Amino acid sequence: MTHDPFVAHRSLLFTVAYEMLGSAADAEDVLQESWLRWADVDHAQVYDPRAYLVRVVTRQALNRLRTLSRSREDYVGEWLPEPLLTSPDVAEDVELAESVSIAMLTVLETLGPTERAVFVLREVFELPYGEIAEAIGKSAAAVRQIARRAREHVAARRPRARVSRSEQRAVVERFLAALRTGQLQELMEVLAPDVVMVADGGGLVAAALAPIHGAGLVAPLLARAHRVVAALETTAVWLNGAPAGRIEIDGEPSAVSLVVEDGRVTRIYVVRNPQKLRRLDEPAELAR
Repeated sequence: MTHDPFVAHRSLLFTVAYEMLGSAADAEDVLQESWLRWADVDHAQVYDPRAYLVRVVTRQALNRLRTLSRSREDYVGEWLPEPLLTSPDVAEDVELAESVSIAMLTVLETLGPTERAVFVLREVFELPYGEIAEAIGKSAAAVRQIARRAREHVAARRPRARVSRSEQRAVVERFLAALRTGQLQELMEVLAPDVVMVADGGGLVAAALAPIHGAGLVAPLLARAHRVVAALETTAVWLNGAPAGRIEIDGEPSAVSLVVEDGRVTRIYVVRNPQKLRRLDEPAELAR
């Protein structure tokens, strides 16, 4: 089994599926389906197993994504990607870390299934247009056009600037300390005036059903949590390739991912849906 190409490339295949779907659970289902198809193939006839497996996973993920796109229309409140606990090593590959960030995955949700597949395969994994064309069943020329449109779409919506890991970590720690102590002034200082907070409870736990805009609304809401819950604990962790936070509210976990620009938090993503918090205890293996 150690020489099986599927096993050797499993981390890559999982990453492809996860970036296309934003859900580790769905990515695992796609890998299971892809494994069954791989098991039925004469491996001796496969010239490039890595490229072949990426095509299989892409097709399965596209099928799943089209189904999920319909079901997510009925989702209660805001839908956010499933956060993954990652090791600090993931951040060493800057492009990979950015591509799996909650902020980027949220932007990718605004693309259509085919555009998302093309963007992920071209911009993240740098596959040739011909290989992408085979994976999605379109011509190379069509893939080039789709890639251009997707690139422009993402560029208009992604975070404006990259920050160093040390700056991200410092701001995350300031934010978590202010949240833990409920200090309104400290929260106001760490939040950008136009900060936006997006929460995902999935209709299963309490969470804002729409984004909350502006430090004047976000800071008091966060400060109040310190007073209205019996126990609030915060821990700095690595989520999706970046410093982030794990919060225990009366024993129930939440994951918090922050976008930082110019030393302040511009966007807060809070995942409270318990069905999306099953990957917070063991680091996911991601690869390009």
